[in-house]
Amino acid sequence: MPRQLHLGGFQIASQVTHSHAAWRHPGSDPAVFDHAHYHRVGRILERGKFDFVFFADLLAAPGRFGGGVEEALRRGTQATATLDPVLVATSIAAVTRRLGVAVTKSTTYFHPYEVARAFASLDHLSRGRSGWNIVTSLSQAEAQNFGAAEHLEHDLRYDRAQEFVEVAAKLWESWDADAIVADRAAGVFADPGKVHRVDHDGKFYRTRGPLNVPRSPQGRPVYIQAGSSPKGRDFAARWAEAIFEIDPTPEGRRAYYDDVKSRVSDAGRNPDQVLIFPAVLTFVGETESIAREKQAFHNELADPVSGLITLSTHTDHDFSQHDLDAPVEDLQVPGTQGLFDVARRLSARDNLTLRDIGKLYSQGVLLPQFVGTASDVADQLEEAFRGGEADGFMISAAQTPGSFNDFVDAVVPELQRRGLFREEYTGSTLRDHLGLDPVPRPATVE
Repeated sequence: MPRQLHLGGFQIASQVTHSHAAWRHPGSDPAVFDHAHYHRVGRILERGKFDFVFFADLLAAPGRFGGGVEEALRRGTQATATLDPVLVATSIAAVTRRLGVAVTKSTTYFHPYEVARAFASLDHLSRGRSGWNIVTSLSQAEAQNFGAAEHLEHDLRYDRAQEFVEVAAKLWESWDADAIVADRAAGVFADPGKVHRVDHDGKFYRTRGPLNVPRSPQGRPVYIQAGSSPKGRDFAARWAEAIFEIDPTPEGRRAYYDDVKSRVSDAGRNPDQVLIFPAVLTFVGETESIAREKQAFHNELADPVSGLITLSTHTDHDFSQHDLDAPVEDLQVPGTQGLFDVARRLSARDNLTLRDIGKLYSQGVLLPQFVGTASDVADQLEEAFRGGEADGFMISAAQTPGSFNDFVDAVVPELQRRGLFREEYTGSTLRDHLGLDPVPRPATVE
């Protein structure tokens, strides 16, 4: 079968996603704290045969811009009001049958046992459709919410994350697949010889084990990551099976794709087992002019200061202290370095001011915007897919659920007509959808 692309639907359990205009858009559902909203999104994506719905998350209201949360709350920016995505994803899993559910969980502010238990549970409850977006967290505000005065240094966070994932994997492997006997007559529930202690005593973490959740359908969640810095890319090359990426330019996406695939090979892994998903905003219309009108209407709702509030969170740098009409300076920022590198590159190419970058960030956190008829948008996706930029795409919504409906009803059939996307699910687990190898069963411990 010819190579086909993959699709994820980007969400935050909040009033905004990448688009900070989303909550102001008259086409967006305002009931974003109601389970029915997320059930609706999940059903739309499953109707479109998407591989998964993906939930990003932050653990603090934005407090970096101007030293407080007031402007962020007033403008309704990212993370000002967000539900716990593990609970939302579990709710979606209950009303869908095939759609994968991928959730962000930090390695910096939780313990491996807690995370391993949550994802083993989600994998059971979804019957093997779980994914874990592995992050190290971004900001000082998150640190302060968890009782720390300062956020850990960037490289140290990734060093801790390496051990965190190793420990979680040991916990998921602590149950053999056939450990549960459930012999009612004999009164034997589980074979103790097939459940194993972990006894991990490392540099950063200690845990005895075993996990008190049996081995789940996939064995563990699919590993998702979004490494953008050199350290982050190395981490992704070591662990990730799907990688979420943001770059608004084809040349940037191609360079990222080539670099990460090379790092995966250098790490001794098969690059075909690591799928790269650039994120895109799509505006689909019956004609190109209608689509352009949708795009213009959305983009005009985007507020530059809202974008700079979120950029301040992502970089852990206060951009309120800079002149909004000056060129973006060559600043060193402690947070998501890759995203700010993109902003600097755009600024140098197009002579953009900080206000311009704030506007772009508010429109979609620097995501490219694919605009036009269903055929036009399919052309752009196909060109990126065949041009070495992507294995699939993370579709982000300018309004929810309208953008997803437009994409599923118009673009997905066009991709299917071209043989670029599945017409039906052929498996039941997220690993099946993504074409990933099964997780090896742990060796039997004598």
